[in-house]
Amino acid sequence: MAVRRLAAEQPESFEFTEKNLAWANKLIDRYPAGRQASAVIPLLWRAQEQNDGWVSEPSIRYIAELLDMPNIRVLEVATFYTMFQLQPVGKKAHIQVCGTTPCQLRGSEDLIKICKSRIANHMHEISEDGMFSWEEVECLGACVNAPMVQIYKDTYEDLTPESFESLLDDIEAGNEVTPGPQNGRRFAMAEGGLTSLNELDDDTKGVLPLPHVVDGAEKASHEFAGAAINTGGNDYDGVPTPAEDAVAKVRAEFAAKAEKKAENPAPAAAEKKAEAPAPKTEQPKTSPAKKKGTAAAKPKEVAAETPAVEEQAPETLDGPRGGKADDLKKLKGVGPKLEATLHELGFYHFDQVANWGPAEVAWVDSRLKFKGRIERDGWIEQAKTLAAGEDTEFSKRVEAGEVASSKSEE
Repeated sequence: MAVRRLAAEQPESFEFTEKNLAWANKLIDRYPAGRQASAVIPLLWRAQEQNDGWVSEPSIRYIAELLDMPNIRVLEVATFYTMFQLQPVGKKAHIQVCGTTPCQLRGSEDLIKICKSRIANHMHEISEDGMFSWEEVECLGACVNAPMVQIYKDTYEDLTPESFESLLDDIEAGNEVTPGPQNGRRFAMAEGGLTSLNELDDDTKGVLPLPHVVDGAEKASHEFAGAAINTGGNDYDGVPTPAEDAVAKVRAEFAAKAEKKAENPAPAAAEKKAEAPAPKTEQPKTSPAKKKGTAAAKPKEVAAETPAVEEQAPETLDGPRGGKADDLKKLKGVGPKLEATLHELGFYHFDQVANWGPAEVAWVDSRLKFKGRIERDGWIEQAKTLAAGEDTEFSKRVEAGEVASSKSEE
């Protein structure tokens, strides 16, 4: 790592604004007596935000006094972590370009050339208008989305020279910019689309994928050039985080699912089929007591309580009407494989599914790999809605591209 030194020119003094000082005291109180030094990194970060994006020597002394630490200890932290800028930076953006191997192989050198031509020829120099500065840094932790840059708290990934130029144009013009992949990729998903977690069990079905959530850090970066941060007026306490929103969504999904199951218990016929006796096979000789076990009697008891529905073949087609089938993947629980199976059985349109009765459901169900999914996922109710030209919540998600197909397919 290169030697990191404090800027030659320093302000005379530094102290937190009243709001930031209250925040700092609240943070320090979280640590037990004698351990307040653990707050040094967040305090330095808040000082950097208040001080136009860089850590000054007076701010280091100020934080050392707050935490009852030697000045040199705070200086060691500030000079070790490249997240702390030790000299003035651009007012609109300080761009950290990752230059390690994955990013270099994917084009980070082209991004550095753009920084040299548009901002300044050397690192840590400020552009002529005072709005931008840049530096090359070590790995920023998004190698799968290389090449990438970091601007304050946010990363911008999957960059090309063209998209990086466009990003700089938007920042310069004061336009809203969206962190993360800049090529439409979802997080670190494979560029060709989802390749894993295609088959989820009942407990996770319908929960993933989670939506993109804009967090407080992202909002802070967008406001960095404004007076709110330069005067220390920002406070992120209480701002929802992606993790909190994700947990809330999962809990809501499970609660809704449990409520639905309580209101509409699954037909007992599916349970009967699940408990049907296995085919007879040669068994080793056992004692008379074992031969008189209850294993064979259990299905008879279930059959007496819930007689099976007699199967009846539904109306099928040799091919789709007009040569164009409905997108059966808009039915929750149906993916590409299951759609192909339904086509093989002669079902191509929502109105066919909507007309199934209990006997027809039993006929189709017996020909699927996993039994009971028609009632479990509510195919008939969904099909009636879709056949009438209306949308379901799930079909809207499919149309919006949030789900390529159902993730519950076998």
